[in-house]
Amino acid sequence: MTPGTGAEGHEWRGWRAAVREALYGTGGFYRREEGPAGHFRTSVHASPLFAGAVARLLCRVDEALGRPAALDFVDMAAGRGELAGGVLAALPAEVAARTRAYAVEIAGRPAGLDHRIEWLAAPPEGTTGLLFANEWLDNVPVEVAEVDSAGTARLVLVREDGSERLGEPVDGDQARWLRRWWPLAGEAGLRAEIGLTRDEAWASAVATLDRGLAVAVDYAHTADARPPFGTLTGFREGRETTAVPDGSCDITAHVALDACALPGGRLLPQREALHALGVTGARPPLTLASTDPAAYVRALASAGEAAELTAAGGLGDFGWLVQPVGVPDVLRV
Repeated sequence: MTPGTGAEGHEWRGWRAAVREALYGTGGFYRREEGPAGHFRTSVHASPLFAGAVARLLCRVDEALGRPAALDFVDMAAGRGELAGGVLAALPAEVAARTRAYAVEIAGRPAGLDHRIEWLAAPPEGTTGLLFANEWLDNVPVEVAEVDSAGTARLVLVREDGSERLGEPVDGDQARWLRRWWPLAGEAGLRAEIGLTRDEAWASAVATLDRGLAVAVDYAHTADARPPFGTLTGFREGRETTAVPDGSCDITAHVALDACALPGGRLLPQREALHALGVTGARPPLTLASTDPAAYVRALASAGEAAELTAAGGLGDFGWLVQPVGVPDVLRV
């Protein structure tokens, strides 16, 4: 009997196990036919400008690598392959001819996907190029801790219907992670998501790169501004909703990207990263409207999409963790 059915559907378990089953188990949210785009909108879905910027980043990595005979692009948590397909379409022909594209996703390969994209359940080993993880780490399940009335941080247990209670005190590596990255004061009700599993997942993904650049993009927070009650939430059909681990909704939590960073990695906001890659949101000159009205309309639409991708309070606030492996940081300007 699987968790969530019969009597076991009423069992208490940590959020990590509950979310893993709800998102990735048999019939889980991320195995649904409609894919993530049916429930929430990422930068990839907002505009093809995002894929174009990632393609330019891949070209920079290509130059830093000395234009190898085979250039790898690994799209982590690929959804239905939208980013991988957009990057291949945006690459110069000479670079595209050398590019091996991999889409990493637990769901089955979607029909009609570009035949050049290899569909995998895990990132390939020994790659040379760019590993790009857009909104992957926020869906790596984590345990949740809450401070009890005595000032002790305890694991939060949850049932399939979303009801919660406190379990055992946090201990071991998880307690050490909290002390280092998200120390909780003794006030009852304070919460934290224990990001240890995300740190490990990111380190494992980066380790598959022989040389190149790994980038993680996510809603994030850093040690100087951790949210006091955590960020665990759900999304269903484009709307934020209560996180209920029954497979009916996405369950996500912002990422402590500073904890994930390996030596040599750095964080920057999406607006800065995209500006460095030529996505600025600048409006076209009005003179273009009189000399080439159609081009002006296209340029105006593009500027609007760029503004959304870089907007403060929105997609522009996403964090980028940039992790070079044997090459310079090609995003430094």
